[in-house]
Parts: sequence; C-alpha cells; structure tokens
Amino acid sequence: MGSHLAKELLHRGHIVTVLDDLSGGFPENVDPRARLIVGSITEDDLIKGVFSEGHFDYIFHLAAYAAEGLSHFIKRFNYENNLIGSVNLINASVNHGVKCIVFASSIAVYGKNQLPMTEEMIPVPEDPYGIAKLAVEQELRVSHEMFGVDYVVFRPHNVYGEGQNIGDRYRNVVGIFMNQIMQGQSMTIFGDGEQTRAFTYIEDVVPVMADAPSNPAALNQVFNVGADTPYTVNELAKKVAEAMGVSANVKYLEARNEVKHAFPSHRRLYEVFGYTAKVSLEEGLERMARWARSVGVKQSKCFDKVEIMKNMPKSWQEEFAPAHAEIRT
Repeated sequence: MGSHLAKELLHRGHIVTVLDDLSGGFPENVDPRARLIVGSITEDDLIKGVFSEGHFDYIFHLAAYAAEGLSHFIKRFNYENNLIGSVNLINASVNHGVKCIVFASSIAVYGKNQLPMTEEMIPVPEDPYGIAKLAVEQELRVSHEMFGVDYVVFRPHNVYGEGQNIGDRYRNVVGIFMNQIMQGQSMTIFGDGEQTRAFTYIEDVVPVMADAPSNPAALNQVFNVGADTPYTVNELAKKVAEAMGVSANVKYLEARNEVKHAFPSHRRLYEVFGYTAKVSLEEGLERMARWARSVGVKQSKCFDKVEIMKNMPKSWQEEFAPAHAEIRT
C-alpha cells in the first residue's frame, strides 16, 4: 500500500520521503523519484534524526505488522511495532510542526457482531492487532486536542494488488493463495471457509488517502475505505483459482480464533469524498494474477518472534515448534 501511495503522491507533485524497514516490502517497489530511508518506526533516534533533517507537512503512516490472527501470539512484538512505533511518529510530528497525519488503521478495531461496520459504532477489537490500531486512533485524537496536529484515520480492509509480498505466510490471503497455486499446492483455509470479508483492490484505497489532507471536511475524522461486496473465503478461493487459470484445490485447516463476518459501510466516505470502490473483485484478481505470474513464486522466512504457543492453530504450531521448543503448549 505504501509504495502505491508514494507513487500517487509523486504524481501529484509532492516531494516524498519513504521510511520502510522492508520487512514486508521490497526496495524495487519504491518509486526512484522518492527518497528511501531503510529503518523502522520503532527506532526513536532514527525518527528524531529524519524529522530534524527534513521538513514534512504531511505524514502518511502505513507501517504495521498486519497479521491479525498471529497477533495473539506475538503480543509484545505487535504493540512495539504497531503502537509504540506509532507514538514515535506522533511525537516527532508534534515537535516538528506536521500539519496532518493520515493513518491507516483497520476494520479490526470493530470486533464481531457489528454488521455492517459503521464509524459510529463503539469499537470492541477481538485481537491485539485491532487493539493497537484503536489505541493509535485514540492517541491521534488526544494529540489533536492537546497539540493541534490534524489527522485523518482510514480503516481499510483486506487490501490486495500488485507489489504485495505474496511470500508472507501469515497475512494477505489473496497473495497466499496465488503463491500456493504457483507452487502446485492446495489453497489452505482455516475453518469451513464461510467467513465473509470484502476484498479491496489497491487502486480503490490510494487516491482517497492521498486526497485526505487537502479536504477540510475529512480532518480529524474516521473513515472506512474499501470494497462494498462481501464474499466468503470459499468464494474467494474459487475466484483466485479462476484468475490463475487453474481448478480450485482447497485444504481445510483447524479453525482459528477470528471474527467470522467483517464488512463495513462506506456511507461516510462517500458523503465526504464522493468516492466509492470501482474495481470488481474479478478484475482486481485478474490484474494481480498477471503480476504474480510475472514475478513467480516468493519465499519468506518463518516468523521467529513467536511469544506464545498455547492455543495456536495446529498448522502454525507444527511450523513454529522446532524454533520455540522452550515454549510450553
């Protein structure tokens, strides 16, 4: 998402600096017109140095380890990256006169049994990832009230598209499915596959985020952003297989603890931005499938920062257990 947003901002004539630790992305995704600094928002001294060296009017904060299901088992890592790192950015923004922070939150803040999810609802997140995102939203609100820095919060959901790290085994289900297909493997689904989500093509998120700081009606507000039509994961698997030109071959795994149904309303987004999603799931998958076939299979390392093994899905336990034999299940 960050690489697409950087390109959009450059196209609009902005001077762009990118800070990325490349844990989930690749340097070749960064437009060469942007300045790339390799580092993490968790490095407070680095953040202070970057802000001291340059002047930034707007901060677009999309850095996060966005693995909802895994976040139960990596609590400290989750909060250090997704909450404390965000606080480092907010502190620097206040101290250096940033005009507006645009923050990519998540519909994970809502929790379960709130359908369709609307911004007026009281968030009750079900996992540490959602808790961290909600905490950052609240920190932006109180920082605006105390220090006057404006913000816009977007809650995107299930974003996919070209440039995504399809080798990541713990997040981004579309990429996981495509990578599995290219390896001749079955697409793996936790539970019965009847979970529902609305899957969002990247081009239906980036333009509205780029518009946000210049829209006075958007300042200090929260918006859901993404596709409107929910699909089951089973339906998604069939459509991904079609886009990849193969028959759907699915392997069902033990269910994990997750929200069963999650899809939002975008009424507020339309009222303020006059914007709705335009790319159908079929079209978006076709575009991503062409790109995925062009880059081929990707591999990523096993995540080595698991803190808890208890109640972890069996398929993950089998993967993590050898490296974490000291953790009792």
